[in-house]
Amino acid sequence: MENVGNYASTSLWALAWRRLRSDRVALVAMAIVGIFLVSLGCSFSGLLAADWDQEIAINFAPPSFIVEQDIADGNVLPSEASISTAGSTSIEYYGIVDPLENEMAEIRASVPVSSSKVVLHKQTSLPFGADKWGRDIIKKTIKGAETSIVVGLVAAVLATFLGTVFGALSGYYGRWVDDCFNWFYSVFTSVPYLLLILAVAAVLQQKGIMTIVLILGLTGWTGTYRLVRAEYLKHKVREYVLAADAIGASDWRKIFIHIFPNVSHVALVQVSILVVGFIKSEVILSFLGFGVPVGVVSWGSMLNEAQNELILGKWWQLTAASAAMAVLVTAFSLLTDGLRDALDPKLK
Repeated sequence: MENVGNYASTSLWALAWRRLRSDRVALVAMAIVGIFLVSLGCSFSGLLAADWDQEIAINFAPPSFIVEQDIADGNVLPSEASISTAGSTSIEYYGIVDPLENEMAEIRASVPVSSSKVVLHKQTSLPFGADKWGRDIIKKTIKGAETSIVVGLVAAVLATFLGTVFGALSGYYGRWVDDCFNWFYSVFTSVPYLLLILAVAAVLQQKGIMTIVLILGLTGWTGTYRLVRAEYLKHKVREYVLAADAIGASDWRKIFIHIFPNVSHVALVQVSILVVGFIKSEVILSFLGFGVPVGVVSWGSMLNEAQNELILGKWWQLTAASAAMAVLVTAFSLLTDGLRDALDPKLK
């Protein structure tokens, strides 16, 4: 009997972490997700892919790991020394007389020229290829991951928060409160999801990351609501809740202090599930032209560009964006399965 007091009680999270560590597939998926999150932080801080929009290669430079000699870009800026204006106020370029030569001569005279011409050197190939503007595909993919992952994470947190609050109030209070939330839930689920987000995007008519987050977050809470509501319907009649009611605990305290810790694993798993769905939804919105604005890159905008490049046989941008999204979504899905198994109280 003396050793009984030496055993410390193990919390739900400690047991969940112990089960998660025994799942090798979940650990590998967690490592992959961690790599993506680290690259996200480096990209956001400017340590990685900060110069993704630099046109360092020729248009549609093919992927190749063999370093090739730089070539000069065709854009050559002639200097005053290379232009002869003797005896004439105009100069012929390709047989065409320039009527604005006098004005252009004054502009050239006001701009100091250090050399006879300026030549821009660009790579003829890159390890993962270049897009139609000559930008590095791998850097563009890393920068696009920043937009897609941030949209997925923030929208998933917003949707889970709304679904948890709505489900908690509906499941705990019941009666007319439950009827109102169920009616609201039925309205959202009666419309096909893709049609719903496109309709909301058309109404907002503002392209931006925050707009996409609001579109996804305000339409994706229904699944979390259904699960949390069911959990609160079960827990509100259990002994520990009745004991809290007997000592005079308020409704808000019973909802968020007593019941919520016992159903929090549902919300956590829902976050990881929604991240996967919202990343794919952002790609769909950007692919259809309702996503990120011009000048902001994401995996969806890359796929939108790649559809025209495939006609020309330029496949590397499509491959890079699709492979990155497939790896992240698969890793998140496997991690979600591991979290669901680890946090399921019935497996304790």
